[in-house]
Amino acid sequence: MVIIAALFAVATCGLTVQAATPAAVTPSQSNEFAAEQPDSLQKHSPQRISSKVKAPIDRSGKKRVGKASFYAHMFEGRKMADGKQMDPQHDNAASRTLPLGTTAKVTNLETGKSAFVTIQDRGPYVDGRIVDLSPSTAREIGLSHSQGITRVEVSPLAVPLPDGRVKLGAAGQATLARNEHAPHPFPPVGW
Repeated sequence: MVIIAALFAVATCGLTVQAATPAAVTPSQSNEFAAEQPDSLQKHSPQRISSKVKAPIDRSGKKRVGKASFYAHMFEGRKMADGKQMDPQHDNAASRTLPLGTTAKVTNLETGKSAFVTIQDRGPYVDGRIVDLSPSTAREIGLSHSQGITRVEVSPLAVPLPDGRVKLGAAGQATLARNEHAPHPFPPVGW
């Protein structure tokens, strides 16, 4: 009966089964198998990325879509990459690729709710995740503790450049374009 249930689960999920005993499966094989599983099955075994592997800094200002998670309670008060302490009630966030000091709009693609964050830390170090949010920001976009992760769009507003200038990101350009076409709420001085 158990074998029939296992075969049914494999058939309905579209997984392939490799004939190997648990002792014969090497760590690389088990990671390869995990990578083939649907997201719903990978939920409990995410693939970690070494914090020593430096991702290239992305100053393009383009939107990115991926998964968001949030800081665990154990990180409260710890020093972030920018030297400040992590405050679970502020808009701090972590990105492996966006420059520190970047402000961005994070939109939960499941709820449609958005929040603005400042990139102050490095991480998350889990494959497929593009941003770690403070607990208060996670709640603001509808990401619950029990859910753990959600698909988001991260759209930079302003990206600091190495020479001290600031580049408008995708969300900043969209906001500027909307404001140029909107009627001004106050008449010009001298009317």
